[in-house]
Amino acid sequence: MQLLVSPSSIEEARSSLSADIIDVKKPSEGSLGANFPWVIREIKRLAAGKPISAAIGDNEYKPGNAALSAYGAACAGADYIKVGLMFDGADRAREVIEAVTTAVKEEFPGKFVVIAAYADCQRMGTISPFAISELVADAGADVAMIDTGIKDGKSTFDFMDEEALGRFVAQNRDLGLKTAIAGSLKFKDIDVLKRIDPDVIGVRGMVCGGDRSDAIRADLVEKALSMIR
Repeated sequence: MQLLVSPSSIEEARSSLSADIIDVKKPSEGSLGANFPWVIREIKRLAAGKPISAAIGDNEYKPGNAALSAYGAACAGADYIKVGLMFDGADRAREVIEAVTTAVKEEFPGKFVVIAAYADCQRMGTISPFAISELVADAGADVAMIDTGIKDGKSTFDFMDEEALGRFVAQNRDLGLKTAIAGSLKFKDIDVLKRIDPDVIGVRGMVCGGDRSDAIRADLVEKALSMIR
C-alpha cells in the first residue's frame, strides 16, 4: 500500500517529498480541484524522479473539457492523471473515461489514468464507485478510485464500511485494475485500510493535523508512512 499526499502549493510539496506519490491539486477548487501547469512542472522538478499525480477537477459531463485538461496535465509532467466523475449515468461516464484515457494514452503511453467516483454519491447524485470499474477497464485506464466529493468532515468510512471497500478492491483486481482510496482519511483508519489493502491511499487533512485547509507537516507524512509500513 502506497501513500499519496496532496500538497496544494510548491511550498507544501517540500513537506511531502517522503510520500510514495505526490499529488498536485488545488483544494480551494474542489475535492479534486486542478492546479496550474507551472505548479505541476515545479513539483515534478522538486520530486526528482518520484511519481507525480495531478487532479484535473471534479468534472461535470463535459468530455472535451476533461480530455483537454488531462492532456494538459500530462504535458506538464504528471505521471498519474486523475479525474473525478461529478455526474451520474454509466453511458456518460463511459464517454468521459474513454475521452480522458485516449487523450493521455495516445500521446503518453507510459502515463497512468485514474478515474474517481465518490463514496458520498447518494447525497451528491453522482455515479456509484461500483459502477465505474468495468468502464475504467474497458477504456484501458489504470486505477479506479474512491474519494469524498463534499468536504464537510465526513470520511469515506461514513458512507462505505470495510466490507464494501474490500469488495471494491476485489472487483478492481479481478479486472486488472489498481485501487486508490481517499476521502478525509484519519490515522485511526490505517489499520482497517491495511486489511482492505488498496494499492494507494490518498491523504491531505490527515497530514495537515486534521484540517485540510492547514499546511502539510513533514512529521505527519513520516508518521503515516511508518504506520503503513
